[in-house]
Amino acid sequence: MVYRALERLFAFILLILSLPVLGILYIIVRLDSPGPFLFLQLRAGKNKQPFWIYKIRTMVWNAEALKKRYMKKNEADGPVFKIKNDPRYTRVGKVFSRIAIDELPQLMNIIEGSMAFVGPRPLPVSEAKKIPARYQSRFSVLPGMTSEWVVQGSHSLSFKKWMELDCQYAKSKSIMKDASILLRTAYLVGKMVFNI
Repeated sequence: MVYRALERLFAFILLILSLPVLGILYIIVRLDSPGPFLFLQLRAGKNKQPFWIYKIRTMVWNAEALKKRYMKKNEADGPVFKIKNDPRYTRVGKVFSRIAIDELPQLMNIIEGSMAFVGPRPLPVSEAKKIPARYQSRFSVLPGMTSEWVVQGSHSLSFKKWMELDCQYAKSKSIMKDASILLRTAYLVGKMVFNI
């Protein structure tokens, strides 16, 4: 309980500090392509409770409508949709996604209690319904901005490995494990930023 309260307080402080950055990103996104700054999508949270996730829009405004067009290019080997070089990305959106800065608004999700800093990445509600029963324990904890799946390579991992990592995290969640994942995430993001 104390951990969650501190996490939400820290997220609030980070959000306030990041407001100037978000202001700059807002201008960049709006100048780059038509459409809103934020992308909202219904995701499955803890115990599969639906919530609206906040992200900086990295794709064209009608990306969800175009999803069916690219289904045949799906690179995921499970009941989820993933394309590493998704053609729906905008020019700046591809860069934002690569360095994960599009996840910054999820600090609001942490503040409102629908997400945590660390936890299984939240799936769209439609995809969460298709997850096999043996992986349902991934939904027993709050979803996170980052996860073991993220720091181990996300796109390079199989669906089975992804789900196993999520379930393993849910089973043995701890403050030390969260700290380790956060540190490795910071290293990974820093490495990607300086490699642009």
